[in-house]
Parts: sequence; structure tokens; C-alpha cells
Amino acid sequence: MMNNGMYSSKKQDYVTPQNLYDKLNREFGFTLDPCSTHENAKCKNHYTINENGLKQDWGAGIVFMNPPYGREINKWVKKAYDESLKGTTVVCLLPARTDTRWWHDYCMNGEIRLIRGRLKFSGSKNSAPFPSAIVIFYGQKNKLKSMLKSYKIP
Repeated sequence: MMNNGMYSSKKQDYVTPQNLYDKLNREFGFTLDPCSTHENAKCKNHYTINENGLKQDWGAGIVFMNPPYGREINKWVKKAYDESLKGTTVVCLLPARTDTRWWHDYCMNGEIRLIRGRLKFSGSKNSAPFPSAIVIFYGQKNKLKSMLKSYKIP
């Protein structure tokens, strides 16, 4: 019998491990955290559930996104990808669910960094019951890739 905990997320608000965030922040210099609470926000500029980051323009900065891991994760990953097409670089901490439609539709268009082992999210007693990945949607690269696809030689 399969363990359903491996394929679903009862908990949606996994708090990013500070050491992982610090390492990524040194590399990217984040300016926005679009899905946080006031208590766990990783950036001064952030959106909580009340501001609904899905409905906001993320601007041209560099975004760190650790989305809710529930059934709406596909909307967050699509939003990250769409914002990258407008020029925003978005670095996502995601469950590595390579069997899902959202992974193939969006994540496969970004840079994927698989995380060895299982993350221990801040405030958790145990490691996550799923593998994790960092997916990076580079704003300029995606924009350039998009422009190259649409370029036609007369």
C-alpha cells in the first residue's frame, strides 16, 4: 500500500531553512518574497495571504518563492514562470514532483538544481517526506529564448 503522505502535502507552509535561503540570497540578492507571512518573510518586500501574491505584479527584481505546497502549487509555479517572461528572475524552492503536469509545463523551462537528501524545514522535527529542488526562471534568459523563438528570417 502506498504512503499517501509522499504524494500530498497536508502541511502547506513549510518554512525555508535559513541556511539554504542565505546561500541562495548570496548568489541572487532577493528583493521580494511573494508567498509568506509577516513572521516568516525572507525579504523586507513580501506578500502575505491577504495581499495574495498570485494577483500582484512581482516587478523586475529577483524573487524568492517557497509557495504553499497544497493543490494550488501549480498556480504559483505558473505565476513564477509568467513573471520570468516579463523579465523577473524567480528562484523557487519546490517539491521535486517530476511526475506532475506543472513540473513539465513550467519547471522544465528553468534551471533545475536537485537537492541531495531531504530538507529539514525550519520548525519541523523531521525531514520533509519528499525530495526538493531549486528551480530558477531567469527573466532575461527566458525573454531572450522567447524572442529567439519568434524571430523569422525574411
